[in-house]
Amino acid sequence: MFVDAPIKVRYGETDMMGVVYHANYLLYFEDARIAFLDALGFSYSQRIEEAGYMSPIRSVEIQYHQPLRYGETGFVRTSIAKNLPLRTVYRQQVFREGDDPKADKPLVDALVTVCVVERATFKPVNLKRTFPDLFAKYAEAQEAD
Repeated sequence: MFVDAPIKVRYGETDMMGVVYHANYLLYFEDARIAFLDALGFSYSQRIEEAGYMSPIRSVEIQYHQPLRYGETGFVRTSIAKNLPLRTVYRQQVFREGDDPKADKPLVDALVTVCVVERATFKPVNLKRTFPDLFAKYAEAQEAD
C-alpha cells in the first residue's frame, strides 16, 4: 500500500540556493505519515495521543538525490517497509508532481523508524499488544519482501 501526500514548496522552506532545506523534508515526512494513518482509518491524534501514547522517531536514514525548489510541487510516497512489534519502519520517497514512482527515481529516499511510547514515562510499548488493529493494518500494508 502506498499513500501519496502533496508538497508545495514555500519560499521559507528553502535555503539561499532556492532549494528545499534538507531538514524540511522531515516535516514533509511527518505530514505524510499522518496521511498514511488517516488512509488506514487510524487517526494519530484520536487513537494514539488521546490514549496517552506518542510515536517518536527513533532513526532516519535519508538519501538526497535531487532537490525540490521554491514554487515546485511534488509528493511524498509513504509505505511500510518493516512492521515489528516494537518499531515501524516507513519508506518515504519524494517525487516531483508528474513523476511516475514506478519508472522515475525518487528525489529523496528515506527510511524513518518510529516506535510508540507511553506519554507519561516515554517507555516503549509493544504495538502488537497495545494497538493490535493498527499492527494488523500495517502487516496488510507492508511492502512485499
